[in-house]
Amino acid sequence: MLVIAWIAGLGLLTLVFDEQLTEQFNPNRKPDSVTSQGVSEVKLQQNRGGHYVTSGLVNQQPVIFMLDTGATHVSVPRHLADRLNLRAGTMYPVQTANGVIQVAQTTIDQLSIGDIQLFNVSASINPNDQSDEILLGMSALKRLEFTQKGEWLILRNL
Repeated sequence: MLVIAWIAGLGLLTLVFDEQLTEQFNPNRKPDSVTSQGVSEVKLQQNRGGHYVTSGLVNQQPVIFMLDTGATHVSVPRHLADRLNLRAGTMYPVQTANGVIQVAQTTIDQLSIGDIQLFNVSASINPNDQSDEILLGMSALKRLEFTQKGEWLILRNL
């Protein structure tokens, strides 16, 4: 009986700490949105590592975005592109922190973060990326106004 209690206790601790770790990585699982006079605004909190990570949608499918102003394009890992039914187009070379790689051109029909929606966003499919996050690069961010204040990033549609 004591063993069962220990196993149950460890299981409960695992669930609690897993939730806390998820919250620390992505504090914006339900991003705050405000829309006024046709302008939508989303306020994102920095995660523990200093990054802006948020939940969103690609073609109505849930995804996790990591905002990256240093990335030219939105970059989608191959396994996510398959799940999202993104069509791979022409291959071309890109310079990454890990060197030059070949990626495939694609277009995201609809990308959403809170009330902000972007359409026909140029993106690339990265066959070497095994992560579960989509890098939200400048091909999407250039369509938004963004302001950083302390640990917050405020996005507004233009």
